[in-house]
Amino acid sequence: MSNIEAFAKYVEEYESWFDRYPWAYQSELTAVRSRLPLVGDGIEIGVGSGRFAAPLGIKVGIDPSTGMRALAQGRGIQVFNAKAEDLPFGDKTFDFGLMVTTVCFLDDALTAFGEARRILKPEGVMIVGLVDKNSALGMEYQRRKSRSRFYSSAKFYSPDEVIDIMTRSGFKQFDCVQTLFGDIHKMDRVDPLKEGKGDGSFVVIRAKK
Repeated sequence: MSNIEAFAKYVEEYESWFDRYPWAYQSELTAVRSRLPLVGDGIEIGVGSGRFAAPLGIKVGIDPSTGMRALAQGRGIQVFNAKAEDLPFGDKTFDFGLMVTTVCFLDDALTAFGEARRILKPEGVMIVGLVDKNSALGMEYQRRKSRSRFYSSAKFYSPDEVIDIMTRSGFKQFDCVQTLFGDIHKMDRVDPLKEGKGDGSFVVIRAKK
């Protein structure tokens, strides 16, 4: 089963993660928000059910999963049926782009980031949130990979690996922030943010076109 089919078939199971781990979700949301531009037109690439785009005020997204698109549309997002490697937008359309835990599901990360850069305006920024493969949570996901509906064919990355791909795609001026420093199963509050990478399980990378 492809990643797209899993996300289409098990929408409710995907959504339940946010309810089971609300503090982890809010911590990730806070980290992403800290790197998001305050103004401008944005797009979330791999918008999923809209759990990030909606509270962040992003009105446009793309996703190849019918079920996910329906949920995101219900959250007020205009969602296009497309993949990250072939975005249906003209050059220099958006002020910023966002990917949250999307990078591990890309068929061709280099092409996808090239497409993201193409649709950004000259001073545009790209924000990427990911679970660091070398973190405690990243290693847990990899241990459970063969038993996961969603991660069975995923490719996990470290922040440095993503930065390398983005650099080869033409992005520059990187900065990072991180969160999720403990066991997400035991969280009872939003985790703090810390500049950089290498300590937290969830890392947000911001780069300029």
